[in-house]
Amino acid sequence: MNQFKSKEMNNSKTALVVGANGVIGSKLISHLENLGDWDIIGLSRRGGLDTGKTRYISVNLLDPEDSKKQLSPLTMVTHIFYAAYQDKPTWAELVAPNLAMLVNVVNAIEGIAKDLQHISLMQGYKVYGAHYGPFKTPAKESDGGHMPPEFNVDQQQFLEAQQKGKKWNWSALRPSVVAGTALGNPMNLVSVIAVYASISKELGLPLRFPGKLGAYDKLLDITDAGLLAKATVWAATSPACANQAFNITNGDLVRWNDLWPKIAAYFKMDAAPPLQMPLQTVMADKSALWTQMQEKHNLAKHSYEEVSSWAFGDFVFSWDYDFFSDGTKARRLGFHEYVDTEKMFFDLFDELKRKKVIPN
Repeated sequence: MNQFKSKEMNNSKTALVVGANGVIGSKLISHLENLGDWDIIGLSRRGGLDTGKTRYISVNLLDPEDSKKQLSPLTMVTHIFYAAYQDKPTWAELVAPNLAMLVNVVNAIEGIAKDLQHISLMQGYKVYGAHYGPFKTPAKESDGGHMPPEFNVDQQQFLEAQQKGKKWNWSALRPSVVAGTALGNPMNLVSVIAVYASISKELGLPLRFPGKLGAYDKLLDITDAGLLAKATVWAATSPACANQAFNITNGDLVRWNDLWPKIAAYFKMDAAPPLQMPLQTVMADKSALWTQMQEKHNLAKHSYEEVSSWAFGDFVFSWDYDFFSDGTKARRLGFHEYVDTEKMFFDLFDELKRKKVIPN
């Protein structure tokens, strides 16, 4: 605690990153550390290993009392970056836990952090109804809402109501599918593709797109986790962004029918025509094979569950409709970063190889 108290007297910024081990939260912490002028506290159920700039707290955010107890010393927090997520089987079931976690964090911190400046909320295209089926594209932040339940909307409405009359403000970031390499997450498209390709190659198979045939030629955008981290901090520290939502994407569009053969070439595999296969079914029995591959290729000993998010892969590959938003609002207000999505995939695959998650 001493490093945080001493920094507080120097008017330093202190970030509370909620969901610190996820694809989004872990990359955000890395970005904040690189900026050099932030003290960082990471919250998650699993905790984490402290570094010189970041310390981690293990907390059950679904428990108001535990949240209050664990967070009560954090009087120095100036910015809350909320990227936590509790997965549930149905859309309706997502609302209660995901809203409760945000409420518990805000209630615990707002009353004790006298210098609180900003609360950043991570959302997504569910705000636009993208998870239900074809939606208006490009989606704009000003588009009308849809019939509840929707936890992203409930969370934003809570912040809007809570912020009235307060000196802090909020922002909401709306990325597309977020691409990163953090493992043990329910939503990691990069590891889905990398592990699926690696297993296919091990079995001597060509790489087939496993999703709906209608999804193969549709337009979609992607959001690199590093770019999202930069946008999140930009929105949280730019006065012009106060109390607004922003679509954040790489800035280009892709189609699987163009990208998939290039992914096959990256893995030195032949590409074959698409064949719709539910990954949750066809990959369910591959755990023993993955263990054998780890021994054969001297890979890091991550469990099969940590490296595979088959349900999420099935979800993304089922989008047989265009899936993209309009990102010009952020650009008009000054955020001009962009990422080449094709290169991004290959760079992230390279990173998984360096970390010995997948074979070279």
